[in-house]
Amino acid sequence: MARGNEQRGEGGPRRGRDRNAPTEERADSDIVEKLVHINRVAATVKGGRRFSFAALMVVGDQKGRVGFGHGKAREVPEAIRKATEEAKKSMIRVPLRESRTLHHDGNGRWGAGKVMVRSAPPGTGVIAGGPMRAVLETLGVQDVVGKSVGSSNPYNMVRATFQALKAQASPRQVANKRGKKVSDVLGRRADGAAVAAAEGE
Repeated sequence: MARGNEQRGEGGPRRGRDRNAPTEERADSDIVEKLVHINRVAATVKGGRRFSFAALMVVGDQKGRVGFGHGKAREVPEAIRKATEEAKKSMIRVPLRESRTLHHDGNGRWGAGKVMVRSAPPGTGVIAGGPMRAVLETLGVQDVVGKSVGSSNPYNMVRATFQALKAQASPRQVANKRGKKVSDVLGRRADGAAVAAAEGE
C-alpha cells in the first residue's frame, strides 16, 4: 500500500523524490547529465485535473561544454528524456583557464535572476549552490566562486548562469579580436608559463 501511495499524483511524496533537490546524475559515455529541478504541473480539463511533470536538465562533458534543456511529459522518465535531448542540442563551449577555472569574473541576468561568477585559485573548489553548482560541475570547473542574487527560480538561475558563461573570453580570443599577441593582452605581470598556457588553448 505504501508503494502505491508513492506513485499516486496527489497523495504522498512525489515518486519518492524531493522535487526541489538536484538528486539524479547519469553519465552517457563522456556526457554527464544532472537533474536540476522537477515540477508537477496540472491542467484543468472537463473531467478534472490532468497531471504532468516538467524537468530541467543540465548536461556537459566536464571539459568546457555545457547545455540545459526543459521537457514536459505525463511521466517523469519521459520528461527527463525530452529535457536531456534538448540540453544536448543546445550545448555551448566555454573557455577554461588551465582546465580548472574561469578566465575572468562575470555577471549574468535573466528576468529577476542575477548571478555572479568569479575565477578562483587552486584548491578553492566549487563554491556555489543549487542550479548554479549543477551547471558549473557539468562544465568541468574545479575552482570557482558563484553567488546568486534575486530570484531563486531554478529556470532563471540556470539561464542567468549561462549568460555569465557566454560572456567568458580567453586571452587568445581577445588577442585575435584586437590583432595583438597573447603576451600583449596579458600584460607584463604574466609569466612565461601563463602566456604559453593561454596560447595553447
